[in-house]
Amino acid sequence: MTQVQDMSQKPIIIAHRGASGYRPEHTIEGYQLAIEMGADFIEPDLVSTKDGVLIARHEVNITDTTNISDRSEFASRYTTKIIDGKQETGWFADDFTLAEIKTLKAVQRLEFRDQSFNGLFEIPTFQDIIDLVKQVETNTGQKVGIYPETKHPSYHDSVGLSLEEPLVKLLKDNQFCDRDRLFIQSFEVSNLQKLRSLIDVPLVQLLNAAGIEKDGTLIETQPYDFVVKGDSRTYGDLRTATGLTNIATYADAIGPWKRMIMSVDETNKILLPPTSLIHDAHDVGLLVHPFTFRNENIYLATNYNGDPNLEYQPFFDLGVDGVFSDFSDTAIKTLNRWMMIH
Repeated sequence: MTQVQDMSQKPIIIAHRGASGYRPEHTIEGYQLAIEMGADFIEPDLVSTKDGVLIARHEVNITDTTNISDRSEFASRYTTKIIDGKQETGWFADDFTLAEIKTLKAVQRLEFRDQSFNGLFEIPTFQDIIDLVKQVETNTGQKVGIYPETKHPSYHDSVGLSLEEPLVKLLKDNQFCDRDRLFIQSFEVSNLQKLRSLIDVPLVQLLNAAGIEKDGTLIETQPYDFVVKGDSRTYGDLRTATGLTNIATYADAIGPWKRMIMSVDETNKILLPPTSLIHDAHDVGLLVHPFTFRNENIYLATNYNGDPNLEYQPFFDLGVDGVFSDFSDTAIKTLNRWMMIH
């Protein structure tokens, strides 16, 4: 596996779903703002329309991130589906053509964030996002990377809308395969292994958990393709020395939930000592890009006294190679200050 980033390099700032702390997530306007803030990469989550076009939405279920509930002509498509083993009710991207999706507008999913941009921005395709990045480079010379995630690949396979082939085709057709400007990520394993055979770009194995016990112990869960195959391994198994060595055979990095690096005692939200995950991953040549850093106090351990800048510093000290942030400006400000000290 070719190392894609020297471990001594400055950590990258990945704009999680764009500047999603300030604009509705996965919109051109949100990505543009993150680029203007100086993010190194913008991160679109990709799902498929009924006619096989990749669009940027965090979930196949578009109920909470669009104004579709206001569109009476689509009321009959309100339905219930099983996504990754869980029953969900709402409207789903794969029941709509791209032309129909383009009539919708994005809304802010989180009620405690700015709602004033609701209904103003359309839903972008992955091609729209590539076009944005290319236009930025043409206009300013700024080379921004793209960090797409294939969302629910097993589900998409089950409905005949495989994500890997159209993603690879778009990247190749647009000549956007520069290893310095692209990572492809997934919470599943088999689709990353498939992508490894289709395109030579950096791949990222995401690692998740269902939550935290009161003592800070992670509640382990599984990649959904493991569930489908009857493989009993969890993300906890993937974080072992053996698991990380296996990941290094098909991926270049891991994207762990930040609590896998520094957990918290859920009783009082106090940080617990860091794990060895960063060191263990680096030992087998994997980069480490934890998620997700957010400014709001509800997401912060009490140690930080409501100051989001303080959360980044110990992760930089521990040697992360990048971070996913909803607030790229905060991440960059903190990183620049940290770099001056170090």
